[in-house]
Amino acid sequence: MGRKKKTAGKHSYVNRRYKDSLFRMLFSDRQALLSLYNAVNQTAYKDPSALEIMTIEDVIYVGIKNDLAFLIDCRLNLYEAQSTRNPNMPLRGVFYFSQVYQGYVNRNGLNIFSEKQIRLPVPRYLVLYNGTKEEPDRQILRLSDAFDHPEEACLECTAVMLNINAGHNSRIMKQCRTLYEYAVLVDTVRNYLNIRGIPREQAVDEAVRECIRRGILVDFLKKHRAEVKNVILTEYDREAHIRAEKKESWEDGVAEERERLLRSAIRVQRKKGQKEADIISFLAECFELSEEEARECYQRITQEEIL
Repeated sequence: MGRKKKTAGKHSYVNRRYKDSLFRMLFSDRQALLSLYNAVNQTAYKDPSALEIMTIEDVIYVGIKNDLAFLIDCRLNLYEAQSTRNPNMPLRGVFYFSQVYQGYVNRNGLNIFSEKQIRLPVPRYLVLYNGTKEEPDRQILRLSDAFDHPEEACLECTAVMLNINAGHNSRIMKQCRTLYEYAVLVDTVRNYLNIRGIPREQAVDEAVRECIRRGILVDFLKKHRAEVKNVILTEYDREAHIRAEKKESWEDGVAEERERLLRSAIRVQRKKGQKEADIISFLAECFELSEEEARECYQRITQEEIL
């Protein structure tokens, strides 16, 4: 029997096709994306048409849609925004770059079986972090950190993670106004969603109104207000679902370990020749159970072992 779909609160996370993120909506604008690229790389490109968008709509792993991929000056860039720190981003990058390079080879008619070395754009992988946990301005995430014997690895993928929360990477935020305003919007929405007693839809509406009053992404929010609200609520539901899955996974692990310890304790006590009543008292004391709960555990486990 398959596992039931999990829920986060009263909202089911059933649709596994990842909708456009707020980050992707904003930086799908070539001028904004070029400004971000210049700020990160300390370059001064002026022509947005120099960007060749290479974002893949449907990727190999279910439920994940990469934010933005683009080519400029023989450099293949993958940019992703993350509200949680994810050490598996390099592995995701391997999957993604593999598909992008396959497409690049096919479109350009390159022969990978040729005796002549083919030329490829240099991959660059940037993760923009705006979660609530404190992280440094800049850090490197490496695929090799996942290997048991990294010194033997023939494959590596690195992602540069930049913290774009308030007080971090001020130079980049100053040079790319859209990135700064995106971070302000996310922080404002987060603050309103954390106010108790306010429905989520109302919280998002209030956050958007405040940003408009403060001059944050005014044209964008006025033009795409309904879509922005829908995307924010979808992302919030997705994050809540992930948090619920993590909590459930942790609770499952605790329950499994507790069960293992109960079985082990019963076996040890029986080998010592302890009587049933003494074992039940031992379980009650060690596992902080009532006598009735300890008795039920003892009877269930011994019955299962007999069967």
